[in-house]
Amino acid sequence: MSRNYFKIAVLPGDGIGPEVTNESVKILKVIGEVFNYTFKFEYGMIGAEAIFQTGNPLPEETLEICRDSDAVLFGAIGDPSFDNNPDAKVRPEQGLLKLRKELGLFANIRPLKTYTSLIEKSPLKKEIIEGTDIQIFRELISGIYFGEKFTEENGDYAYDVCRYSREDIVPIIHMAFKEAQKRRKKVTLIDKANVLDTSRLWRKISKEIAQEYPEIELDFMFVDNAAMQLILHPKQFDVIVTENMFGDIISDEASVIGGSIGLLPSASIGTSNALFEPIHGSYPQAKGKGIANPVASILSTAMMLDHLKLEQAADKLRTAVEHAVENKYVTVDLNAKQFYSTSEVGDFIADYIKYSEKIYYNFENIKIGKSTIV
Repeated sequence: MSRNYFKIAVLPGDGIGPEVTNESVKILKVIGEVFNYTFKFEYGMIGAEAIFQTGNPLPEETLEICRDSDAVLFGAIGDPSFDNNPDAKVRPEQGLLKLRKELGLFANIRPLKTYTSLIEKSPLKKEIIEGTDIQIFRELISGIYFGEKFTEENGDYAYDVCRYSREDIVPIIHMAFKEAQKRRKKVTLIDKANVLDTSRLWRKISKEIAQEYPEIELDFMFVDNAAMQLILHPKQFDVIVTENMFGDIISDEASVIGGSIGLLPSASIGTSNALFEPIHGSYPQAKGKGIANPVASILSTAMMLDHLKLEQAADKLRTAVEHAVENKYVTVDLNAKQFYSTSEVGDFIADYIKYSEKIYYNFENIKIGKSTIV
């Protein structure tokens, strides 16, 4: 029997996190009305806000809320008071890293597709990026970010250890191959196997697993070349899989292809938990101004609906986002001449979900800033 009741942990976080997350919650409430689902939202603190109030970037209460949820909707993390203080012992990012580890979120999935109406916003040429459709799988809870760290007392010497084991690598490689089966049947492993032992282990295990998927083409690319190829010829990629730090860098680089980092969602998946977040940072300069792009958070919500097996609602939400973007109902980062606020974009998408099957929008009114229903 299909479910219609879901507990969602909401962690707005820092900077613009609360603003973009508000729009996702707003839209989930509308989806609940339209599709007869009930979403119960429980809020938790994380990051700088949690440090300011509790001294801990991930309070135990927040962790328990997440463990008890069907999915976690996350905003953003980071604050200038910590960014500009290299001596800070407790940092907002520690909260997110610990949350990923505690929930066992071993795979970060980042889709990248181009929108026809926004191609001119990318710094890359139209003929290079048009038709780009990439799925990036990044290992999330091992590698150099979670290895042993040391800094000498006098500050003149430090190291970070990168470790990987077979059990860290196997699950995400399988995920990448299974995704490729649904797509264009190609997996690219990004590594640095000419230098790093950990990369050689990734390559060895990938070759072993590839034998279980004979219909999938597996190729390899050093991370420095991959960074260049993403800009020169992004359409050559289908599914990318890589380790933690390389994935962090490559996926952010890939965001320029679409024209705005404010468009890109992500899902962090574990065995029994899942977290959904925009890939952008906390953008503190925009906090409280109503200019933050909510689309990445909203598309992360669509990935959450997929995870909850609510595919019809997820498809409807993606259609609503495409409708908004193609009709230029977007924030200032995507259209500096005629733009809408964070909440107006959220309202437009919510209205489309609620009303599009019954009536249509008056596009002349939309152009002057009113999503009037006729």
